[in-house]
Parts: sequence; structure tokens; C-alpha cells
Amino acid sequence: MEERLVIVAIHTYEKAQILKSVLEIHGIDAYIHNVNQILPVISAGVRVRIRESDLPKALAIIEDMNNTEAVYKALEEVNKQSMVLLPIDFSDYSLKACEFGFNFAAINKAEVVLFHAYLPPSFSSMPIGDVINYDNHKDDDTIRKMLEKSKGEIDKLCVIIDEKINSGAWPNVKYRKVLREGVPEEQIIGYAERHKPLSIVMGTRGKDQKDADLIGSVTAEIIERSRVPVFTIPENIMLNKIEDIKNIAYSTNFEDKDLIAFEKLVSFLKPYNFKMHFIHYNNNDDNWAEIKLSGIKEYFQRHYSDIEFEYHLLDGEDILSAYDKFIHDNNIDVVSMTTHRRNLFSRLFNPSMARKMVFHTDTPMLVFHA
Repeated sequence: MEERLVIVAIHTYEKAQILKSVLEIHGIDAYIHNVNQILPVISAGVRVRIRESDLPKALAIIEDMNNTEAVYKALEEVNKQSMVLLPIDFSDYSLKACEFGFNFAAINKAEVVLFHAYLPPSFSSMPIGDVINYDNHKDDDTIRKMLEKSKGEIDKLCVIIDEKINSGAWPNVKYRKVLREGVPEEQIIGYAERHKPLSIVMGTRGKDQKDADLIGSVTAEIIERSRVPVFTIPENIMLNKIEDIKNIAYSTNFEDKDLIAFEKLVSFLKPYNFKMHFIHYNNNDDNWAEIKLSGIKEYFQRHYSDIEFEYHLLDGEDILSAYDKFIHDNNIDVVSMTTHRRNLFSRLFNPSMARKMVFHTDTPMLVFHA
């Protein structure tokens, strides 16, 4: 006798799809009903059904999803976003970030906001990605000169951008410029919170630059605090266009929120073919890690049949060495992760490790806040 199906939740189509995905990765078959077959996205009152015997487990999972509603709202906002925020400091690596950012905006049909924050006189001038240095000897009336200098620099950059667009080297993307007075990371975060860009794209120094300290760096602050995805683009990046991305490494700790971050990642790059490498650093000989990775493999192969996947367990005493070796051996073009995994993120983003992962790598990073 076929087991009875029961309704576990009633949602919009998008929320129902997310809940279905979360339940299935936990081994619970889920079905959605009452969907508009012509335009599914407009469906309301979509029912998520499961087998009656799975109901206790499903209810426990849903109860544990404390941030589910916040995740739903974040995903709904993604579809409304049409702007890429590009913080600039007029350096060479800032121009590299612009090139990548314009290409990224083009495939996502978004505009670009060139954003520059100049420090008030109580601070010394600093590029994006470097440490803040206090300087009490600045005269207050220099602020006018700083504003004039910033306007001149951004106008020069716009001339270069227009030449790149007119020559066909860069895509013809609509852009505008924004100048703000204040500490760069505070201004960038504030602007992003108000305007909710699709992503923030930031340039970083190359791995041969030894004078960048992560503590107090703008890039690190943005990565940790931004509620929108952040692309970090190294100065010596080997790829210039989104379509050149062939191999992406996604670091997972087997959490439900990885599903949401992965959906965003796919939406960013959906026009192009790439191989996805799921990696997990197994530093405590967790016997369940391989089983969990197998479950993820089955789930993603079933739901993303058009994407090629590989799955890897990394080990060793030094997490950065394990990551560096994997990136090199597998020709990884982008490393992606989420900030909610505090254990992993805190290991990666302390001063010694971050110098290698952010400022001392030529591999771009795509960081989500889930």
C-alpha cells in the first residue's frame, strides 16, 4: 500500500523550491503541488508534501532552520538587484577589478557603480586593501583638495573605461560614479546595505606584494561584514573574462545554507560551462565526512545535471597548504565559500593565513554571506 503524502508547508513557489531542496539533501523525498505550469514563479500557495513517516524528521529540520525566513528574503532580493558595486582606489589592481567587474555586470545585465571613498584629513590616504594609518598632522582644509583630487582621478579612470568600451575590449555596460568622504570600508558597507548590489567586486594586491597586512584591511572588512557576495580580484589574475572560468572550487561544511550560496553562484555564471569542485577540509578524521560528501554528490548530480561535479576531501595539518596544493593541481579559476562557517572562515582570515589566501594568491575568491 502506497504511503500517504502529507503537507508539511505552504509557500510561494521560490520558498517551496528552497524547502524542497533542503529536505532532499537530508534524505527526505519532497514534492510540490499547486504550481502554475505556464509561469511557475507567480504561483502562490504552493504545497510541499512528504511521506507521512518522514514528518517528524522534516519538522525537526524545519525547526532547526532558524534563519530560513532571512534566507528566503535574501534570495527574493537577488532577483531584484541590477547593480555591481566596484570600489576603486585608482591603482593598477583597481583597474583589473574594473575589467572583471564590467564583464560580470554584462552577463548579469547590470549596471556598474564606480565607488571611491576618500579619507577625511584625520586619516592618511590609503588604497583599497591596505591598512588604515592615523595621521594627526593633516590640516582640515585639505579636504577640499582631496575631493578635487578624487574627482580628477575618477574622471581619468572614466576616460580609460570609455576607451576600453569604444574599442570593444570591454562590454558596453552602463556605469556611474559615486564619491564619498569617510573611512572606505564603512562607506562601502553603508552604500551596499542601502542599495543592495548584486555583488561587490574588489581588487587586491598580487601574491608578490609583501606589505599588505590583513588586520584593518578594507578588503577583509568588506568580506566579513558584507551581506552581498564579494568577488576579490588579485592584481595578477590570469583570467579577464567570466567565460574564461572553467574550474570553481566550492568549500563546503555540509550545511543547508550551502544550497542557497550555490544557487546564487550558479545564477551568476549560468550562461557558461564550468566544472564545480566541492571540497571539504577534514582535519579531524571525521568518518562521516565521506558519507556526507557522497550525499551532496547525489543531490547535486540529480538537481544540476548540466553541471560537471567533482568531490574532494582535503587533509593535512596546514589548511592553507592543502588549499594551495588543490588549487594548483586542479587549475582552479575561482575559490568560493561562505562566511557563516566561522570555523573555516576564522582559520582562513587571520593575518598569517589571509596574506596567502587573499593578498598572496592569484586566484579570485567569491565569498557569500549566508
